[in-house]
Amino acid sequence: MGDLISIHPTELKFPFELRKQSSCSMQLTNKTDKYVAFKVKTTNPKKYCVRPNSGIVLPGSSCNVTVTMQAQKEAPPDMQCRDKFLIQSVVAPDGATYIDVTSEMFNKEDGQVMDEFRMRVIYIPANPPSPVPEGSEEGSPPRETVHENGNQNSSFEDVSRSLEENKEKYSEELLRKDISKSRAGGFSLSFVVLVSLLGVLIGYLVKRA
Repeated sequence: MGDLISIHPTELKFPFELRKQSSCSMQLTNKTDKYVAFKVKTTNPKKYCVRPNSGIVLPGSSCNVTVTMQAQKEAPPDMQCRDKFLIQSVVAPDGATYIDVTSEMFNKEDGQVMDEFRMRVIYIPANPPSPVPEGSEEGSPPRETVHENGNQNSSFEDVSRSLEENKEKYSEELLRKDISKSRAGGFSLSFVVLVSLLGVLIGYLVKRA
């Protein structure tokens, strides 16, 4: 845990049910007598929204952060999730508000002293299965550890405050892809038509000769 803020819980546990949105929350507590700015990032920004995704925690006070996961169409193998969250925190100027929080405040290249805390995501079945024989769950922690270690180098990105923003970004990407495909398809069609016309013209000239 960092020197600036404490985070509870230390893992994000989502009740998981197919095609249903799910949320969980965490509490950030400022352990210092200074103003602390925080920012939340994730390895899968299209899947989650965080409110607030950045802000200021006053000296000795706490801030509740809600993380919402979009409805999922399918469950991952063994209900193991590889997604991670990163909570960054830095000392902010006295009297700062959430409006004063900028990306530059979390730039390591400026020599800024910054705390970083990584959180993994855990799925909890909304409808737990019937009890299993003892020993069957003993293999679960090692599998989680493998995912944890295997995902250390994942890149964290800024996460939106609302699912609507995520949907808009996703729609824009799909639109750009569709336009690119249509352009490529249009070029191919034009090329085929041009070749056909040339073939007809050559055949006509050959007949006249």
